[in-house]
Amino acid sequence: MASQEIETLTAALSRLPGLGPRSARRAVLWLIKRRETALVQLLDALGEVREALVECETCGNIDTTNPCGICVDTRRDARSICVVEEVADLWALDRARLFTGHYHVLGGRLSALDGVRPEDLAIEGLLRRVGEGGIDEVVLAMNATLEGQTTAHYIAERLEAFPVRVTQLAHGLPVGGELDYLDEGTLAQAIRARRPVG
Repeated sequence: MASQEIETLTAALSRLPGLGPRSARRAVLWLIKRRETALVQLLDALGEVREALVECETCGNIDTTNPCGICVDTRRDARSICVVEEVADLWALDRARLFTGHYHVLGGRLSALDGVRPEDLAIEGLLRRVGEGGIDEVVLAMNATLEGQTTAHYIAERLEAFPVRVTQLAHGLPVGGELDYLDEGTLAQAIRARRPVG
Protein backbone atom coordinates (compact mmCIF):
# COMPACT_ATOMS: atom_id res chain seq x y z
CA MET A 1 0.00 0.00 0.00
CA ALA A 2 1.38 3.40 -0.98
CA SER A 3 1.49 6.37 1.37
CA GLN A 4 -1.41 8.80 1.53
CA GLU A 5 0.58 11.42 -0.41
CA ILE A 6 1.29 8.98 -3.27
CA GLU A 7 -2.36 7.87 -3.32
CA THR A 8 -3.47 11.51 -3.45
CA LEU A 9 -1.13 12.17 -6.40
CA THR A 10 -2.40 9.04 -8.16
CA ALA A 11 -6.01 10.06 -7.61
CA ALA A 12 -5.30 13.58 -8.94
CA LEU A 13 -3.63 12.21 -12.09
CA SER A 14 -6.43 9.69 -12.66
CA ARG A 15 -8.88 12.58 -13.07
CA LEU A 16 -6.98 13.86 -16.13
CA PRO A 17 -8.57 13.09 -19.53
CA GLY A 18 -7.29 9.83 -20.96
CA LEU A 19 -5.85 8.58 -17.67
CA GLY A 20 -7.60 6.05 -15.52
CA PRO A 21 -6.44 4.73 -12.15
CA ARG A 22 -4.03 2.16 -13.64
CA SER A 23 -2.43 4.60 -16.07
CA ALA A 24 -2.13 7.18 -13.30
CA ARG A 25 -0.43 4.65 -11.03
CA ARG A 26 2.08 3.82 -13.81
CA ALA A 27 2.76 7.53 -14.34
CA VAL A 28 3.31 8.06 -10.60
CA LEU A 29 5.71 5.11 -10.43
CA TRP A 30 7.61 6.47 -13.44
CA LEU A 31 7.85 9.90 -11.79
CA ILE A 32 8.98 8.42 -8.48
CA LYS A 33 11.80 6.51 -10.20
CA ARG A 34 12.90 9.76 -11.84
CA ARG A 35 12.12 12.10 -8.97
CA GLU A 36 15.41 14.02 -9.20
CA THR A 37 14.93 14.86 -12.89
CA ALA A 38 11.47 14.35 -14.39
CA LEU A 39 9.47 14.97 -11.19
CA VAL A 40 11.35 18.17 -10.38
CA GLN A 41 10.96 19.43 -13.97
CA LEU A 42 7.24 18.61 -13.94
CA LEU A 43 6.68 20.39 -10.64
CA ASP A 44 8.63 23.46 -11.81
CA ALA A 45 6.71 23.57 -15.11
CA LEU A 46 3.35 23.21 -13.36
CA GLY A 47 4.25 25.98 -10.90
CA GLU A 48 5.35 28.34 -13.67
CA VAL A 49 2.22 27.70 -15.73
CA ARG A 50 -0.01 28.11 -12.69
CA GLU A 51 1.49 31.54 -11.99
CA ALA A 52 1.57 32.75 -15.61
CA LEU A 53 -1.80 31.60 -17.04
CA VAL A 54 -4.28 34.31 -17.99
CA GLU A 55 -7.44 34.44 -20.08
CA CYS A 56 -7.20 36.64 -23.15
CA GLU A 57 -9.62 39.55 -22.74
CA THR A 58 -10.10 39.74 -26.51
CA CYS A 59 -10.85 36.16 -27.55
CA GLY A 60 -11.03 34.04 -24.37
CA ASN A 61 -7.96 31.89 -25.20
CA ILE A 62 -5.75 30.71 -22.34
CA ASP A 63 -2.15 31.89 -22.66
CA THR A 64 0.64 33.44 -20.61
CA THR A 65 0.08 36.89 -22.15
CA ASN A 66 -2.97 39.14 -22.45
CA PRO A 67 -3.86 39.65 -25.27
CA CYS A 68 -2.81 36.17 -26.34
CA GLY A 69 -0.21 35.32 -28.97
CA ILE A 70 -2.89 34.63 -31.59
CA CYS A 71 -4.60 38.01 -31.10
CA VAL A 72 -1.35 39.99 -31.43
CA ASP A 73 -0.01 38.01 -34.40
CA THR A 74 -0.01 40.54 -37.27
CA ARG A 75 0.33 37.76 -39.85
CA ARG A 76 -3.20 36.55 -39.10
CA ASP A 77 -6.22 37.68 -41.12
CA ALA A 78 -7.92 40.27 -38.91
CA ARG A 79 -11.05 40.22 -41.12
CA SER A 80 -12.22 36.74 -40.04
CA ILE A 81 -13.17 35.30 -36.66
CA CYS A 82 -13.69 31.62 -35.93
CA VAL A 83 -16.09 31.04 -33.03
CA VAL A 84 -15.50 27.93 -30.92
CA GLU A 85 -17.08 26.51 -27.80
CA GLU A 86 -13.97 25.88 -25.71
CA VAL A 87 -10.24 26.62 -25.67
CA ALA A 88 -9.54 22.97 -26.57
CA ASP A 89 -11.44 23.52 -29.84
CA LEU A 90 -9.39 26.62 -30.61
CA TRP A 91 -6.16 24.71 -29.99
CA ALA A 92 -7.33 21.80 -32.18
CA LEU A 93 -8.17 24.09 -35.10
CA ASP A 94 -5.04 26.18 -34.73
CA ARG A 95 -2.87 23.05 -34.51
CA ALA A 96 -4.13 22.09 -37.99
CA ARG A 97 -2.89 25.49 -39.30
CA LEU A 98 -5.77 25.80 -41.74
CA PHE A 99 -7.57 28.82 -40.35
CA THR A 100 -5.43 31.96 -40.47
CA GLY A 101 -7.83 34.43 -38.86
CA HIS A 102 -8.61 35.20 -35.23
CA TYR A 103 -10.73 33.22 -32.76
CA HIS A 104 -13.46 33.78 -30.22
CA VAL A 105 -14.08 31.31 -27.37
CA LEU A 106 -17.64 31.17 -26.07
CA GLY A 107 -16.83 29.25 -22.90
CA GLY A 108 -19.44 26.56 -23.53
CA ARG A 109 -22.64 26.03 -25.51
CA LEU A 110 -26.31 26.72 -24.98
CA SER A 111 -28.03 23.96 -23.03
CA ALA A 112 -31.49 24.17 -21.52
CA LEU A 113 -30.88 20.95 -19.58
CA ASP A 114 -27.71 22.30 -17.97
CA GLY A 115 -29.14 25.79 -17.50
CA VAL A 116 -26.61 27.45 -19.86
CA ARG A 117 -28.22 30.60 -21.29
CA PRO A 118 -26.89 33.08 -23.88
CA GLU A 119 -25.80 35.48 -21.14
CA ASP A 120 -23.63 32.70 -19.64
CA LEU A 121 -21.50 32.61 -22.81
CA ALA A 122 -19.18 35.21 -24.39
CA ILE A 123 -21.68 36.01 -27.15
CA GLU A 124 -21.92 39.73 -26.30
CA GLY A 125 -18.13 40.00 -26.58
CA LEU A 126 -18.31 38.49 -30.06
CA LEU A 127 -21.05 40.92 -31.11
CA ARG A 128 -18.94 43.80 -29.77
CA ARG A 129 -15.93 42.67 -31.80
CA VAL A 130 -17.99 42.35 -34.98
CA GLY A 131 -19.71 45.68 -34.26
CA GLU A 132 -16.35 47.47 -34.11
CA GLY A 133 -16.03 46.81 -37.85
CA GLY A 134 -13.34 45.32 -40.03
CA ILE A 135 -14.78 41.79 -39.87
CA ASP A 136 -15.86 40.21 -43.17
CA GLU A 137 -16.53 36.61 -42.06
CA VAL A 138 -17.54 34.82 -38.88
CA VAL A 139 -16.97 31.06 -38.99
CA LEU A 140 -19.15 29.13 -36.54
CA ALA A 141 -17.07 26.10 -35.55
CA MET A 142 -19.44 24.54 -33.06
CA ASN A 143 -19.29 20.87 -32.19
CA ALA A 144 -21.66 18.67 -34.19
CA THR A 145 -23.97 18.12 -31.24
CA LEU A 146 -27.55 19.27 -30.76
CA GLU A 147 -26.41 21.93 -28.28
CA GLY A 148 -23.56 23.00 -30.57
CA GLN A 149 -25.86 23.46 -33.54
CA THR A 150 -28.43 25.27 -31.39
CA THR A 151 -25.67 27.65 -30.30
CA ALA A 152 -24.57 28.18 -33.91
CA HIS A 153 -28.11 29.02 -35.02
CA TYR A 154 -28.60 31.44 -32.13
CA ILE A 155 -25.35 33.27 -32.93
CA ALA A 156 -26.17 33.33 -36.66
CA GLU A 157 -29.50 35.02 -35.86
CA ARG A 158 -27.75 37.61 -33.66
CA LEU A 159 -25.22 38.32 -36.42
CA GLU A 160 -27.94 39.06 -39.01
CA ALA A 161 -27.82 42.70 -37.87
CA PHE A 162 -24.21 43.03 -39.07
CA PRO A 163 -22.80 43.17 -42.62
CA VAL A 164 -20.73 39.98 -42.26
CA ARG A 165 -20.74 36.64 -44.00
CA VAL A 166 -21.61 33.90 -41.50
CA THR A 167 -20.33 30.41 -42.33
CA GLN A 168 -20.10 27.16 -40.45
CA LEU A 169 -17.94 24.09 -40.71
CA ALA A 170 -19.09 21.66 -43.37
CA HIS A 171 -21.27 18.75 -42.41
CA GLY A 172 -19.49 15.49 -42.42
CA LEU A 173 -18.07 15.95 -38.97
CA PRO A 174 -19.31 13.00 -36.96
CA VAL A 175 -22.56 13.68 -35.14
CA GLY A 176 -21.82 13.91 -31.45
CA GLY A 177 -18.13 14.44 -32.23
CA GLU A 178 -16.00 17.10 -30.61
CA LEU A 179 -13.33 19.09 -32.44
CA ASP A 180 -10.56 18.30 -29.97
CA TYR A 181 -10.81 14.57 -30.80
CA LEU A 182 -10.84 14.86 -34.62
CA ASP A 183 -7.84 14.13 -36.81
CA GLU A 184 -6.26 16.92 -38.84
CA GLY A 185 -7.55 15.50 -42.14
CA THR A 186 -11.15 15.72 -40.99
CA LEU A 187 -10.57 19.23 -39.64
CA ALA A 188 -8.93 20.26 -42.92
CA GLN A 189 -11.92 19.06 -44.95
CA ALA A 190 -14.36 20.80 -42.62
CA ILE A 191 -12.51 24.13 -42.83
CA ARG A 192 -12.14 23.98 -46.64
CA ALA A 193 -15.82 23.09 -47.19
CA ARG A 194 -17.36 25.66 -44.83
CA ARG A 195 -20.56 27.18 -46.16
CA PRO A 196 -22.98 30.02 -45.40
CA VAL A 197 -25.44 29.56 -42.53
CA GLY A 198 -29.11 29.78 -43.34
